[in-house]
Amino acid sequence: MKRLLIVFFIISFVACQEADILRENPSGIYTADNMYVTEAHFRSALNMLYQNYRNLYYGGDDNSFDLQLATDLSHAGQDGIVRFFSDYPATLDPTAAKVLYHWRGNYKIIANANTIIGRLPASEVPIEAQPQLEGEARFFRALAYRYLVYLYGGVPLILEETTSAKNDFTRSSKEEVIRQMIDDLQFAASNLPSIPDLPDGQVSKEAAKHLLAESALAIGENELAIEASSQVIGNPALALMTDRFGSRRNQPGDVYWDLFQRNNQNRSSGNTEGIFVIQFEPDVPGGGQSTIARTGYQMERWHTPNVPLATDPDDRNLIATGFLPTSIVGRGAGWLMPTFHFSNEIWYDELGDIDYRDMRVSEYNFPRGVLYNNPSGPAKYQGVYFDINTDENQHLLNTSGIWSRGAYPYQTKATTPGDHPSNLILNPETMQLRDIGGVTYTDWYDMRLAETYLLRAEAYLAVGNTTLAAVDINTVRNRAGAVSVDASAVDLDFILDERLRELGIEEKRRLTLSRTGRVYANIRQYNRYNADDIQEHHQVFPIPQSEIDANIGAVLEQNPGYN
Repeated sequence: MKRLLIVFFIISFVACQEADILRENPSGIYTADNMYVTEAHFRSALNMLYQNYRNLYYGGDDNSFDLQLATDLSHAGQDGIVRFFSDYPATLDPTAAKVLYHWRGNYKIIANANTIIGRLPASEVPIEAQPQLEGEARFFRALAYRYLVYLYGGVPLILEETTSAKNDFTRSSKEEVIRQMIDDLQFAASNLPSIPDLPDGQVSKEAAKHLLAESALAIGENELAIEASSQVIGNPALALMTDRFGSRRNQPGDVYWDLFQRNNQNRSSGNTEGIFVIQFEPDVPGGGQSTIARTGYQMERWHTPNVPLATDPDDRNLIATGFLPTSIVGRGAGWLMPTFHFSNEIWYDELGDIDYRDMRVSEYNFPRGVLYNNPSGPAKYQGVYFDINTDENQHLLNTSGIWSRGAYPYQTKATTPGDHPSNLILNPETMQLRDIGGVTYTDWYDMRLAETYLLRAEAYLAVGNTTLAAVDINTVRNRAGAVSVDASAVDLDFILDERLRELGIEEKRRLTLSRTGRVYANIRQYNRYNADDIQEHHQVFPIPQSEIDANIGAVLEQNPGYN
């Protein structure tokens, strides 16, 4: 009993001190009021915009590839997976997580940019330093609205920091959103430094003008598009790379191949073509890549063939002992397979054969098979090149118009051929990769000068000047060794195909097709996998149903066809 009384006494003493025990004594309180004060604070907030954008569109999950999947560029390699666009109506259901991903991710960037813009005037940042910081924030706001307006059409236009609950959003028109993008980008272009004066990866005057040209095209402001793109092209600090360069210039390859090798994307490597390059640093905190946890942009995993699924060239059966995923091919899953249009049709010459004079379709850049590499496999496969002529591929192409997932043409820019980080190599003799392979270990172009030429060509075409359009297109084609195009052959279809040839899996293809109004038509014509399930209203995504339901103070209208 005595012991019990002592316990009760202790409990009662502790209980009466509860308020003191639970009281917090924070060493510092961080709020928007004290975290947006100095120039260092705003630089930190801007750095978060870069991270937000990289995480949104250069991460490791399937959402990062929504803008290439199910277009005229590529389709799902694994059937029956809704999030891979295996079925358009199911994938673009208004309640789908994928539909919400792009909406919320871009509005997060917009919200953070609005906070920076709104709090700059009252900060301690010197007045002369404020325009550059604001220009950088407005660039990212325009960039985020670019995704929203091309994916969803007209969306709510939010230009100020939201500091309290709001449930009465309404949609602005598509043109209103794009004109706001133009306003933001003109401000950014006037206040950001030129690209030679900035660190690698930081947005520049030229990045703003490149995006301005694209935005102007979207609403028919063609003269503005010509002016903006011409200012980028005319900058003497920028030029297409025409000679071998960089870390592997003495190895077999060509200058197009050099563009995509490790450490070759930035100006510090001598590259004068990159305009906005997404930065990665493997195994560095905040670097966006890990060789231990397979984190980072997994274009290699998605786009390269799943070679263990390759079939015997003499029949359609799987090989009993398969390929070894190697540092040459990468560790592909075969989820982002090329359409036949992308892999073959756009490369045909006047005789209907692939024109290998164009280095962009060479064995270095767009190989059409893989050499069997497993020394423990059957003797009859040793030295066999599994290419597009396998029975399985011929059967699939003849019956359904698609490739086999185990062996198909792919772009080597997806991987780092022969140059994976050393700790990913399981067997140096066979170059077999560890299971953790699949990340693309390079920095990645978000904008480069070759695209600026093609944007200006599109603007020249829109004003009826096919001669100058052909000049710009041929500047890009001549670098690749391709035959020049005659002005009489230049139309929007040719430019869209040239974008595929030059930009391939770099391009956010869905945005381009949406901007030009060609999502439905091009997929119906060139994507045999999705041609039967896409419907005309899939030109844009639905507005997420959860956003409509939460917006009880006003009507947030759904896109037609999704009601």
